[in-house]
Amino acid sequence: MSFEEARIICVVYASVILPIVIYIRNKSRLPSWVPKMYLISFLACALGWELWFNYGWIDGVSVDLRRSEALNTWLPKNINWLMNSLGDTGAIIFGGFWLMWLYSQKDMRVFSEWRWGAFAVLMIWCIGQNILVEMFLYHDQLSEGKPLSWAPLSPLGPYFNPLLFEFNDRTLMLQSQIPWLILPTLIYRVVIKINNSIPSKNYR
Repeated sequence: MSFEEARIICVVYASVILPIVIYIRNKSRLPSWVPKMYLISFLACALGWELWFNYGWIDGVSVDLRRSEALNTWLPKNINWLMNSLGDTGAIIFGGFWLMWLYSQKDMRVFSEWRWGAFAVLMIWCIGQNILVEMFLYHDQLSEGKPLSWAPLSPLGPYFNPLLFEFNDRTLMLQSQIPWLILPTLIYRVVIKINNSIPSKNYR
């Protein structure tokens, strides 16, 4: 196993485990909508694109054919989508919520009313992390010439997937960016709706 492969494995497992540990340790201080929002976010990521990209269901290549045997051993195809969806949810979406909360000076009302500044923070975080992931973590399995499946949250599929830019022989493609252009708006609207449906909100 190379250092690069070990780094990918550690990052994937850490992005799944650390948010869960943080939640368990801080459960009593977190809003009551967190578990429901975690489940909704997980399902959105899994059904929106991770399952499709993982198995290559529609005109795509399965993940086990796009990466090394070491990664297939430590991140088997049948749990790869699960790990990525959990990482998307805990590290990216809830990491984004945390940044929104900090940006709003720890005002929990940011989750009960639309605030463009906080939404911009969420968008920048989601898109920025995805660019970094594609360029420096999953650059081999997401590179040009390794088509991903069509997916509900990546509706252009591999059919219109231009190269956005290239850096050090690593490519950034449009298709894998689209889910993170669509999802933040949906997620923010859902968290506002769920938060406003709770009779008694505890703003911290």
